[in-house]
Amino acid sequence: MAWSNMFSHFSFPNFYRIFQGRVRSAEMGTHTIKSHGTKVARDHMLDWLILLLLVLIDVILYVSHPFYRFVGRDMMTDLKYPVKENTVPVWSVPMYTVFLPIAVFLLFYTRRKDVYDLHHSILGLLFSVLITAVITDAIKNAVGRPRPDFFWRCFPDGNELYNRWGNAVCHGRESDIREGHKSFPSGHTSWSFAGLGFLSIYLSGKIKAFDHKGHVAKLCIVFFPLLMASLVGISRVDDYGHHWQDVFAGGLLGLVVAAFCYAQLFPPPYNDEGWGPYEYFRALEESRSNTNSGESVNELDVQPMSLAVVSPQVRKHGNEFAALEDLESGRR
Repeated sequence: MAWSNMFSHFSFPNFYRIFQGRVRSAEMGTHTIKSHGTKVARDHMLDWLILLLLVLIDVILYVSHPFYRFVGRDMMTDLKYPVKENTVPVWSVPMYTVFLPIAVFLLFYTRRKDVYDLHHSILGLLFSVLITAVITDAIKNAVGRPRPDFFWRCFPDGNELYNRWGNAVCHGRESDIREGHKSFPSGHTSWSFAGLGFLSIYLSGKIKAFDHKGHVAKLCIVFFPLLMASLVGISRVDDYGHHWQDVFAGGLLGLVVAAFCYAQLFPPPYNDEGWGPYEYFRALEESRSNTNSGESVNELDVQPMSLAVVSPQVRKHGNEFAALEDLESGRR
């Protein structure tokens, strides 16, 4: 009878209930697109709508007419650089500032299966790039600084013409003249530091570059995206498309925005938990809380079964236990 009760105690249903909490504990660190993707997308629906709004604003700013700053004859001395083709084409900028970092994010997802990390890294990257683009184009239109090659945009045939106030009267193509007044800040550079800067901070957290162990190789990985962004900025000066001040301001703008957008979603990379987004740790804590409450319920379910196993033994040997107590007390 006792053996049968013991086997019933360790039957499959009871075994499943006892260890169900442990199984959940082992799996609660995995959040895949299939299991949590819908929830994450639903929770951040407003953020994605704002991203679409930023795209619309940037398109409007891009096609808007910039301020045509006064450009006199004496100013043309520093604006007579030749018009050159872009070393880094405009179409390639989204490739290395958006798609390249996303490819890195996907690589980390294949290893960790964390949809929070994948979603937040992509969301933070897009916010970084689009906010930078809006700020850059807004400043470009407001400042209207002429590019170093403005002379040949304004006077493609070399024949100068000025009005009675000394301002240049351009007779070049309208599109060239409009772009010639968009020197400050550099859009190539700001985009580069916004996207690749975000990637650099992301990698520093993922590989724990600031773990106080002195691995210089980790810093090489962190600085490589920043080197790429710097070379893009230098190319804009070499192509005579921007002044060095434009490149410096664009790089600083993109890097600052990237740092703010990263801090919105991830702990600092030097933090012990800097390898994952805030929401991942919140989800992990909720899973632990649910697991602990489930284990408490399971313990209550097991206790009556333990009593059921012991009670037949007590009934069988009850007379013997009573005789021993009487003998010790001197009643026998």
